[in-house]
Amino acid sequence: MRPTRKGPIMKLPEAMGGPTKTPFANFSPFFDPSGKLNFDGKAVLHAQGVDFSNGNSYKINMEEFELLEELGKGQYGTVQKVFHKPTNVTMAMKEIRLELDEAKLNQILMELDILHQSQSSYIVEFYGAFFIESCVYYCMEYMDAGSLDKLYGNGIPEDVLAKITFAMVKGLKFLKDSLNIIHRDVKPTNVLVNMEGEVKLCDFGVSGQLIQSRAKTNIGCQSYMAPERIIHDDASTYTVQSDVWSLGLSMLELGTGKYPYPLPDKNEKVGMFAQLNAIVEGEPPSLPEDNFSAECRDFVAQCLNKNPQNRHTYAQLLEHPFLKKYEEVDVDMKSWARQAYSSRKALLKQS
Repeated sequence: MRPTRKGPIMKLPEAMGGPTKTPFANFSPFFDPSGKLNFDGKAVLHAQGVDFSNGNSYKINMEEFELLEELGKGQYGTVQKVFHKPTNVTMAMKEIRLELDEAKLNQILMELDILHQSQSSYIVEFYGAFFIESCVYYCMEYMDAGSLDKLYGNGIPEDVLAKITFAMVKGLKFLKDSLNIIHRDVKPTNVLVNMEGEVKLCDFGVSGQLIQSRAKTNIGCQSYMAPERIIHDDASTYTVQSDVWSLGLSMLELGTGKYPYPLPDKNEKVGMFAQLNAIVEGEPPSLPEDNFSAECRDFVAQCLNKNPQNRHTYAQLLEHPFLKKYEEVDVDMKSWARQAYSSRKALLKQS
């Protein structure tokens, strides 16, 4: 879907005039005098949408939206639930403040590039993006049940876990095979669910291009990093198998309802060191025998092999007996998603 502009609905910020001087005027070649954000021609963002070098253009702008509610807030900006009036579609709008951070600009380009090329039912749909003064906005599919970290409660049943895992593997395999991309930040927070029970990957700002099946730099959430990423840090290269470790760790957390390693308090450097040391030096965690089948436990074990060369590939994981066991099983993902969402809401009311 590519929304197009037909008539004004709400007022744009006054700064959307001509070549107004901004805090970025002398900062970076990304900004041109017309008020556009130009990523070396790969993508050009402006007040009326975004144009990509492959010829794809998405015409969408702030005037077309009704802001409904804030969904979340992070270091660089917020995510809003919005209603796009021309198409009657509810979307999630991500606002990113640039804050003179060139690294952030590169992350924005990476995520936009991935989203607009990702024609997969296991990746959130991209509706468009635009640029207003010091903020980039991009609009994506609204997944109304939320992220998996808010839904797993005391643990997800094995049959539901199998369907979630299948979707995650398919999404990650699509990124690798079709776009030559590794995600680099696989964790429950970056997996979204809607009320129909569909499961999709999101958040590709730290993803990286594979170069001869390897990618450089150590980015992502440390708690879900594979041992080899922690050991070698920024100077190392790592393969797509690092994402397989993060997949296995996420599965274990989803199945048991808790992250398997000690969680440090915020800003507690000693606690974080202990956690990372446990990942590197300790035995990999495993699912409990009394709650999970041998096939499910083995699947996680194949992901959490300390030696990345011995971890299963995505193709092997898709053929694993655990996923095959539930391949033809009709799991009511819709009911699970709605029940998990309701339980989450009830807990929030109590607190």
